[in-house]
Amino acid sequence: MTIEIFIDILLLFMLLLTALFIQRMKNLFSAVILTGIFSLLSASLFLTMDAVDVSFTEASVGAGIATLLFLGTLAQTSSTESRPQRLPVMALVVVSLTGLMLIYGISDIPSFGDPGNPVQTYLSPRFIEVSPREIGIPNMVTSVLASYRGYDTLGEVTVIFTACVGVLLMLGRGRKRS
Repeated sequence: MTIEIFIDILLLFMLLLTALFIQRMKNLFSAVILTGIFSLLSASLFLTMDAVDVSFTEASVGAGIATLLFLGTLAQTSSTESRPQRLPVMALVVVSLTGLMLIYGISDIPSFGDPGNPVQTYLSPRFIEVSPREIGIPNMVTSVLASYRGYDTLGEVTVIFTACVGVLLMLGRGRKRS
């Protein structure tokens, strides 16, 4: 077993442990902190799989912005979990059906690293051959992120900004003006 596989397995084990601890927490402040740790572990796992852009996004949004928004919400509410009035059976049914559909959907995904995978045969050759001439940037990764995924990045920034403004408006709504 190579060191990379060992690190991936260790990170997955730590993610599982963190998820179990989050689920068992009664103190919401501890759960928020563990959620931030979960996001950092996820970002580390993405980094070991050479998905640097996804890792950066997970670290900044998941561990950074989301944790700050959760902590801001906790400052306005109680830090302990309240017990539900009744068992949410319908929610369990919906989550179970969604999980079963996702498991069924996984059966149609090509194997990881398969050279016949449509991702490997459709866009990758075009990016390799055309992007230096089309964009004028010699680094292929930079040309893909800065040009081809520019609208995607703009959309992500817009969603994050809109979410921040919405949360700030919701948190500010309950304050009384003097």
